[in-house]
Amino acid sequence: MSDFIEVIDNAVDPATCAAIVAQMQQSQGLRPGEVGGGVFPELKHSRDLRLAGQPEWAQANAVIQQAVFAGLQAYLRTYPQALISPLMLQVPVDGGSRRLGAEDVTGMDDQALGQLAQTCFRPGAVNLQWYRANEGGYPYWHCELYPRDAQAETLHRHLLWTLYLNDDFAEGETEFLYQQRKIAPRTGSLLIAPTAFTHTHRGNRPRDGDKFIATSWILFQRAESLYVG
Repeated sequence: MSDFIEVIDNAVDPATCAAIVAQMQQSQGLRPGEVGGGVFPELKHSRDLRLAGQPEWAQANAVIQQAVFAGLQAYLRTYPQALISPLMLQVPVDGGSRRLGAEDVTGMDDQALGQLAQTCFRPGAVNLQWYRANEGGYPYWHCELYPRDAQAETLHRHLLWTLYLNDDFAEGETEFLYQQRKIAPRTGSLLIAPTAFTHTHRGNRPRDGDKFIATSWILFQRAESLYVG
């Protein structure tokens, strides 16, 4: 039985990961890590850097988002219902239309699947996170789907992802509560999982070395983009 948690190894090469870490360590833009309600170090203890709108991070941001998009396509081939179940997608056929099935998604070539994914989903802003050895972490059990803001952006989150930028530390796993699974960080590996309470998780404290990650979400396009007419 699948737990819908996927790890894609070597999504980004180690040299690129090391360069991102080095640039982050020199950045003046680091801020205390936030949770949905603000800064609460007892829940999440980190220093974070949001990449959106930062020209000096444009190249790194593009590399990360490209890796995530490739990972998303692989995820949708494994779990096509992640794409078709929420949206009841239709395709034109002989003057009419029919519903897409799972076999349609798995049978698409990369270009067609990529176009469909871009029609239905959008990327969240990348957030870099730095967890200090023996003190940092995100020990609070949490999920990524919650009704926080008036625009309901947090309710548009469909999949979470984490890109591990280093692994020269002990522990520091991403731990999923109900699946009883710990994902050990490996440099360049990409974790993708659902955002809802079913995949409640936490970030365990790294030991004997600092932990660096990039993280964000795959969100649904807003209704005004998905549904026209």
